[in-house]
Amino acid sequence: LSSLKKFDEIKKANQAAAKKLVEDQLSSSSEEDDEDAEVKQGKILDKTFTIYTSQTDGDASELERTRQYMNEAFQSGAMTCLICIASVKRNQAVWSCCGCFCIFHLVCIQKWAKDSLFLVSSPLTDDDFGKKDYPWPCPKCRFEYKRSETPSRYYCYCGKVENPTVDPWLVPHSCGQICEREFKPSCGHKCLLLCHPGPCPPCPKMVTTTCHCKKAKPVPRRCSAKEWSCRLPCGRTLLCGQHTCENSCHAGDCQPCPRVSKQRCICGRQTAERLCASPQWQCDQVCRKRLPCGNHTCERVCHAGPCGDCPRSGKRSCPCGKTKFTLPCTEDVPTCGDSCDKVLECGIHECSQRCHRGPCEICRQEVEKQCRCGKHTKRMPCHKPYLCETKCTKIRDCQKHQCRRKCCSGNCPPCDQVCGRTLGCRNHKCPSGCHRGSCNPCPETVDVKCNCGKTVIKVPCGRERTIKPPKCKQLCSRPPTCHHSTQEKHNCHFGRCPPCRQPCQKTLTCGHLCPVSCHDEALVRQTGSHQSAGPWEQPAEPAFIQTALPCPPCEVPIPVYVLKKEKNPLPCHSANPYSCKRHCGRLLDCQNHTCMKECHHVTKLNSSADAKKAGPECSQCEEECTKPRPSGCPHRCVLPCHPGDCPSCLQMLKIKCHCKLSVLYVECLKLTCADLKEKEHLISCKNQCPKELPCGHRCKEICHSGSCPLNCSQKVKLRCLCKRLKKEIQCSKIQEGQVSLECDALCKEMKRKASEIKEAEAKAAIEEEKRRQQAELEAFENRLKGRRKNKRRKDEVEVEQSLWQKYKNLIMLPVFGVAVVMV
Repeated sequence: LSSLKKFDEIKKANQAAAKKLVEDQLSSSSEEDDEDAEVKQGKILDKTFTIYTSQTDGDASELERTRQYMNEAFQSGAMTCLICIASVKRNQAVWSCCGCFCIFHLVCIQKWAKDSLFLVSSPLTDDDFGKKDYPWPCPKCRFEYKRSETPSRYYCYCGKVENPTVDPWLVPHSCGQICEREFKPSCGHKCLLLCHPGPCPPCPKMVTTTCHCKKAKPVPRRCSAKEWSCRLPCGRTLLCGQHTCENSCHAGDCQPCPRVSKQRCICGRQTAERLCASPQWQCDQVCRKRLPCGNHTCERVCHAGPCGDCPRSGKRSCPCGKTKFTLPCTEDVPTCGDSCDKVLECGIHECSQRCHRGPCEICRQEVEKQCRCGKHTKRMPCHKPYLCETKCTKIRDCQKHQCRRKCCSGNCPPCDQVCGRTLGCRNHKCPSGCHRGSCNPCPETVDVKCNCGKTVIKVPCGRERTIKPPKCKQLCSRPPTCHHSTQEKHNCHFGRCPPCRQPCQKTLTCGHLCPVSCHDEALVRQTGSHQSAGPWEQPAEPAFIQTALPCPPCEVPIPVYVLKKEKNPLPCHSANPYSCKRHCGRLLDCQNHTCMKECHHVTKLNSSADAKKAGPECSQCEEECTKPRPSGCPHRCVLPCHPGDCPSCLQMLKIKCHCKLSVLYVECLKLTCADLKEKEHLISCKNQCPKELPCGHRCKEICHSGSCPLNCSQKVKLRCLCKRLKKEIQCSKIQEGQVSLECDALCKEMKRKASEIKEAEAKAAIEEEKRRQQAELEAFENRLKGRRKNKRRKDEVEVEQSLWQKYKNLIMLPVFGVAVVMV
C-alpha cells in the first residue's frame, strides 16, 4: 500500500509539471505568433501603401479609413458576413458593396438578391409581372443594384482578376496589382494603392489650380484638395444688379442678396421694404383699370402688362352651351329654354332642368348601388356613396395582419405597423415596416476597446461578444495591489495583473528584512471536500485562490551556545535551546505505554519523583485498552488504556440456535464461563428440531447440535405387491429391511382371473379383425359380380351383436364371485 501511494504521488507530480510546461510553451508560442503576425501585417500594409506614400512624401494621414478596413481584413473574426453572421475567411469567395464597402459571402449575397427580388415582385399581378426591372438593396447601406448587377463570379477588390489565389503576403481577397480604380468624385486620375478593400484614399497627384473667385495666382496643390479659397471678398454682382457679394472667396453661385430696399409692386400702387433677392411682388388690390369697351373695369389682382379685351365681348353662349348670341357687353346672355343636359357630378346622369345659370343640382335619381367590396347592393340616391360595414379579412402584404378596413375594394393598403422583431444582434429591434421573411441584418457597429480604452476596433453589432479585444501597447495604469508603492511595467490587459516579482522587504519580528519575492497575492490550492453529484461527474480541476501568505521564517544565521558550551550557527527563527530529536520514553500513567513526544522539558513536582515517570508536559495516553479478553468474548474493554485487570463483560451476544432458525440473546459473561453442557443448553431454542431424517420424516428431538439420531419411530403403512393387503410398522424396521408383507391365496386368484380376462379380450379383438376382413372381401366380390348395393343391403345384411353383448356373461361372473369372497 505504501509503495502504491508513493507511486501515485510521483505520477501526479509529473503530470502537473508536464501540464505547466505545455502551458508555458503555448503561452510563449502564442505571444511569439502574435508578434510575428503583427510584424507580417505591418510589412503587407507598408507594401500596399508604398506607391501612394511616394507621391505624398511619406504622408499617410489620409489613409486612416483605408487602414481601418485592411486591419479588419487581418483581424480574426472582425470581417463578418452580415447575412449569415459568420466570419469571412481568406479562402472563401466574397463580394464587396460599392456603397458601404461591406464584404459578404458570394453565395449569401446571391441568395439575398434572389429573395429581395422575389419579395418585391410577389405582390404584383400577372399583367405587371416582368414589365419593370426591380432593384435589390445592399443589406447594410441599402444601395440599390439592378437585377443585371447580381454578382455571379468571385473577383478581387479592383475587379481585374477572377478567383484570386490565396497569398499569405497579400491582403486577403486581393490580386496584388495596382488598384487603378477612378477616384470618386472623378478627377481624371486613378488609385495608386495595391488592390485593397474599402474606399480609395483621396487623390495624391499635384495639380496647378487657382481659387474659386479666380483672383489669386495659380498654385500647386493636391488633386483631392485642388479647390481652395483665397479668403478675399468675392465681389461678383448679385442678381439684384445693385450690390456685390461680400462673402469670402467661395465655390458655386453666390448667395441671394441679404440687403433690404424699398420695392414697388407689379402694378406700382404700393411700396414696401423687401429683400433685394425678391424684388417682384404682388399686392392684394384689384386692378380696376377701364377696359377698351369703356363699360367695365379689370377685375384681376395686381398684374403686369395690359389688362386685355373685355371678357363679355364677341359671341357668347347660353348657360347650357347649346345656343350662341351676339350681344353688347352691357347685356346678359338669356337662357335658351331647352333642357340643360349637362352631365352631373355622378358622371352617369344628365341635368333634367331647363337651361339655367349657376351650378347644377346634385343627382337625386335612385339607382341600385353596389358597395365598394361588392358584397352588398342597395337602392339609394345616386349622389350618396354606399359603404357597407363588412370588414376586410384579407392578409396584407406582410402576410401577418388582416386589413380590417370597412368595405375594402380588394386593393388593401400596405401594412402600416412597425416590425419590431429583435434582430440577430439581440441588441436592437427591426425599425422597418411589417414585412415578410427574415429581417435585415443590424446595420449598427460597435466599438470593441481594450481595457484602458485607447485602442478601438469597430465590429458589426452582435459580434462584440465573440471578437477578441485588440492588443494595446500602452502601459497598464492600475495601482499596485500589494504593499509596494509601484508595480512592474507591463502592457494594458484584461483580468488580474501578473503577480509581483519584487523582493518583499517587510520587517520581520526579529528585525531582519524578508528576502523572498512578494507573496501578497500568491496562488494557493483550495482545499475542501467536494461531494460528487454521481458516478458520471468528472473529477474537477483543483481550484486556486489568491491570498496573502505570511513571510517565511528568518534564515539569517545566529550563533547559539548548546550543550558542552558548543557554539553553532542556527537560523534566526530557531535560535533557541533545542532537543535531541529522540522520543521522550517516560512511562505514562496507564503503565502500558511511554511518551512518544520529541525530547522536551519535564517539570519535577517533588524531589523524590522517579526520573522515568512522565510529567505534566508529557503526552496523555489516548489509546484504547488492548489487553486480551476471555476466550470467546468478541467485545473490547469499555475503559481507555488503564492499569490492572479489565472489568467483566456485561454485554449481550446475539447468536443463532443449533437449528439456525431462532435468534437468542445471551450474556457474554455466562457464555464464556459455561462448560460444554451449559453452552448446549444456552444455545438451544427449546423447539423441535426442523431437520429431516434420511427416511423423509422430521426429527422428534428438541433443538440440538450435531447430527440427528437415525432410529425413526414414525409408523408407516406397508402394502403387498398387489396393493390389497396393508399393515402399520415402525419406519426404522422398514429401513433396516426386517419386515415384508407377502400376497395371500386370494390375491393370487384375483391375479389369475385378471389375466384370463385379458386373454379373452385379446381373442375377441382377433375375431373382430377377421370378421371385418371377411366383410370387406365379400363386398369386393359383390362389386365385381355387378349386384346392386341397395338390394344386397336389404337381403343379406344381418344384425350384428356388440362385444359387450357377446362377452358380458364371461366378464361379470368372475367379478361377482370375487366380490362375494371379499365380503
